[in-house]
Amino acid sequence: MAPRGEVDQRIADATLELLRTRGPRGVTVEAVTARSGIAKTTIYRRYTDRRDMLSAALERLAPTEPPGADVAPRERLRWVIAHAVEAVDAGIGFGGFAALLTDEDAEFTEVFRRILAGQRAALEQVIEDSWAGVDAEALIDALVGAYTAERARTGSVADGWEERLFALFWPVVSSV
Repeated sequence: MAPRGEVDQRIADATLELLRTRGPRGVTVEAVTARSGIAKTTIYRRYTDRRDMLSAALERLAPTEPPGADVAPRERLRWVIAHAVEAVDAGIGFGGFAALLTDEDAEFTEVFRRILAGQRAALEQVIEDSWAGVDAEALIDALVGAYTAERARTGSVADGWEERLFALFWPVVSSV
């Protein structure tokens, strides 16, 4: 029998993979069972329902530690750019993002927006601590919007995308 932590990780991985590829409606206990190889009874022992399972998987998308105070401002902006899209790119994927935009699954939307608020707050704090005059919410929205537009325009996010955004936004934040 696999250790509890390993079982929980397999359930979370399967849940997030299904969310990324099929959207929240594709996340069912049956689909997670098939994808993870974990018995349905084991999943139900851990989670009361699909919403609970989605919440637990999404909670694992906690933001990484912010850069230290000794990190140069240029590198802090690179950190913000890299992490602004992390919840989409490494988290819910475009399947989940599309469902969020269309509000196709109200339970998922509620859970994800709650988690997203915490992640955004951490990013906003880094921006506010680094550049007092920069509108943190607008900067994050611009970064996520640029990421989404790049993916919609080309079907992928091109190599060098983060560096292009850095070149665009560095003059703005460094002049504040």
